[in-house]
Amino acid sequence: MEKVREMNLYEETKFIMKQNNIFANKNLGQNFLIDENVVNGIIDYSNITKEDLVIEIGPGLGTLTSKLLEKAGKVICIELDPKMVKIITERFKLYENIEIINEDVLKINLNKLITENKTSTIKSAKVVANLPYYITTPIIMKLLEEKLEIESITVMIQKEVAQRLANIPGGKDTGSITYTIWYYTEPKIVLEVPRNSFIPEPEVTSSVIKFDILKMPRIDVLDEKMFFKIIKVAFMQKRKTLVNALTNGKIFETREKAEEALKNLNIDTKIRGEKLTIEEYQKLSDYITKK
Repeated sequence: MEKVREMNLYEETKFIMKQNNIFANKNLGQNFLIDENVVNGIIDYSNITKEDLVIEIGPGLGTLTSKLLEKAGKVICIELDPKMVKIITERFKLYENIEIINEDVLKINLNKLITENKTSTIKSAKVVANLPYYITTPIIMKLLEEKLEIESITVMIQKEVAQRLANIPGGKDTGSITYTIWYYTEPKIVLEVPRNSFIPEPEVTSSVIKFDILKMPRIDVLDEKMFFKIIKVAFMQKRKTLVNALTNGKIFETREKAEEALKNLNIDTKIRGEKLTIEEYQKLSDYITKK
């Protein structure tokens, strides 16, 4: 009797799409992963065990989900597209360690979700996802700013964004989010993903980046809100000097006071906000808080 050949990931994806009359929704940033090596790489770098609760954001057709279910104690899939929810509900109906939530991840109380799912056997939580590129930054900011009880975040995102997030603050292509990333995590790009790893092919190259959550923030600031407020103000007017940005942003009443503060901290008064290290922002924040 002739042995039936198993479908590869590309064939399986095409089959599921055809069976369900599914097309990638560009508005939701859908590109379906068809590269087995990339899937296995994400799983390996996530370092998932049966003691882990995994939150997967935007599971799509369930390509990554199937591997996560094998490794994790429980997988919670958060999917906005009801068509995808229907597919993965049917596809994984025999699994007992899956929960599917048809909601916008930005509107979910993730802290509550994690707390409710901690048990004697599930002791930690991790986020693993192929993120929709159009809302990458809001999702990552939410995961960090809500101070979730998670160990790590392993996500596939646009390569250019991954580089900006992983860059050391004050270096090339620094963005305001770079400081948030370095405040809360240890970031590392772990995989490069070519465009032909997806159907349809996206217009950009992708990277998998892992954020290991620090037990304590990297620096100790007197006022965390002030620290991030200063950074936000500095980057809202990137083309201006830091002195001008801080004055226009009402951090200082006058340009002279802003210059005085920088001089006292041995920071160049002509510097732009994107060139400061995270430690220099800490010093500036603490200086203002003490005043």
